[in-house]
Amino acid sequence: MSNPEAFELQIIYTQILRDKNNKVSFKDFTLNLNVHNYFYPASTVKFPIAILALEKLNTIDKTSKDIQYSIEGKPKKLRFSEEITKVFTVSENEASTNLLEFIGFDYLNESMKAKGLSPFRISHRLSSPNAGEPKSKSITLYKADNSVVTFPEITNKSSIPLTINKLKKGIGFMKDDVLVNEPFDFSNKNYYPLETLHNTLKRIVFPEAFKESERFNLTESNRQFILFSMQNLPKNAGYDPIEYYDGYCKFFMFGDTKENIPASIKIYNKIGEAYGTLTDCAYIVDTENNVEFMVSATILVNKNGVFNDGIYEYDEIGFPFLAELGRQLYAKNLKK
Repeated sequence: MSNPEAFELQIIYTQILRDKNNKVSFKDFTLNLNVHNYFYPASTVKFPIAILALEKLNTIDKTSKDIQYSIEGKPKKLRFSEEITKVFTVSENEASTNLLEFIGFDYLNESMKAKGLSPFRISHRLSSPNAGEPKSKSITLYKADNSVVTFPEITNKSSIPLTINKLKKGIGFMKDDVLVNEPFDFSNKNYYPLETLHNTLKRIVFPEAFKESERFNLTESNRQFILFSMQNLPKNAGYDPIEYYDGYCKFFMFGDTKENIPASIKIYNKIGEAYGTLTDCAYIVDTENNVEFMVSATILVNKNGVFNDGIYEYDEIGFPFLAELGRQLYAKNLKK
């Protein structure tokens, strides 16, 4: 906290205010928030991908989150609900790519903008050999009435390089195990600034606080499924609790421990971790102690300034910082 610029630290903290009729309003506090200072969003982009997969599905008759679909070139049938579960509980890259293939870049980008969630730009898949391929593959849906429909491949618009601050980072990067001695250029990467991410969370948790045009077009059961998936712990979704401990995808409060999260505390969140950048966006609730607040933060921990080398101070600085930030904000709300 004494040198936030060095860590490219940005924080948003939101008090949830309720009037006598339980109507919600927000009081936001920020540190170093700047939509024009780039950070790599990593897996946080899976949050709108999951939401908008259900929103798009909602426009197609005789479908639900539990139907199956298949992607051209992949023989295996997938289930929307299962892919969304993987996206939140263990932040699986392949699951988000499978959902993105159904949505398409243009639908995703235009839908976010239409809801006032901008700036925002998704231009590539995560950990995929065809990451930036503008074509989305054809999709076959297996509907609830046993009918089958195939949607042709979509050619999405080509992305334009970003022109904001801090796009070139560090002193070098690894490419094919060779060190390249120049800054790493993020101008063609995904762009999901903290404020847009935080506002996405507000719309999912408290849609009634927004105009209808700014809300996601979800059924209430689908919105509740997203919320359930966000707070669900890996062990409750069938994952090995040793490898996928409670804090595995819960950086605030529990990112630096392998202890179990108390049953009264629910953390509805989405994390990102890549290139030395850790990001979390969370709505934290403790029903027993009447605690609720929102917090989003991003921090870069890359002391040697080399990107893609796998040498980052996640365990020494990143996870302990975000965990302590969450704990201190929890304590602040607990006192009230």
